[in-house]
Amino acid sequence: MTRSQLALIDRLEQAVITVLWLWFAYRIYESSSPFAPLLLISEISVAVFVLVRRPTLNVSTRLSDWGLACAATALPLLAEPTNGEGFVVAGMLFYLAGLLWQLGAKFFLRRSFGVAPANRGIVTSGPYRFMRHPIYAGYLSTHIGILLLMPSLWNLTVYGAAWAVQVLRLLAEERLLGEDPDYRSYQQKVPARLVPGVF
Repeated sequence: MTRSQLALIDRLEQAVITVLWLWFAYRIYESSSPFAPLLLISEISVAVFVLVRRPTLNVSTRLSDWGLACAATALPLLAEPTNGEGFVVAGMLFYLAGLLWQLGAKFFLRRSFGVAPANRGIVTSGPYRFMRHPIYAGYLSTHIGILLLMPSLWNLTVYGAAWAVQVLRLLAEERLLGEDPDYRSYQQKVPARLVPGVF
C-alpha cells in the first residue's frame, strides 16, 4: 500500500470516528437520564485523540483488523441511557476509576493513539509498566460502571458484544506490534495484556 493510500485511510478513519461521535453526542443530548453525560465524557477522548494522533506507515492493511477496530469503537456508542434503578455508588467507583485510568494511559500514549492496529511508537511508561493495554482496561472498568449505573438487557448485550470484539482487536494489535523487536522485549517485561494475573 502506498504512502498516499495509507494517508487516505488514516483520514477516512478520523472522519468516521467524528461522525459516529457527533451522532452519539446528539443521542445523549436528547436523553433525560441524569447519567447520560457520563456516556459522553467516557467516549469524547477517543474522538479527540484520533484527531490529533501522528500518522504512521506501519498500519494493518487487513480488512478483518479494520473491521474489529471499527466494531470495537462503534459498539459502545450504541449504549442507551436509562432512567432505571442502578447501583450508583459501585457504578460511580468503577466509572471514575476506569475514566481516570484510561485518560492517564492516553496521556502517556499521546499522539501514538489510534483505532486500527498500527505502530506509532512503543510506550512503556506510566500505566504501561503494569499492563500492555491500559486504555482498554480503563474502558472495561468504565463500561462496567455504566452498566451498574444504567442496567438494561440492551446495554449488557452492547457491552458484551463490544468486549468480545475488543479482545480480538487487542490480539490483532499484538500481532502487528509483535513484528517490532522492541515490543517483543516489552512483552517479556510486562506479561499482562489487560488484567494482571488474568489476561
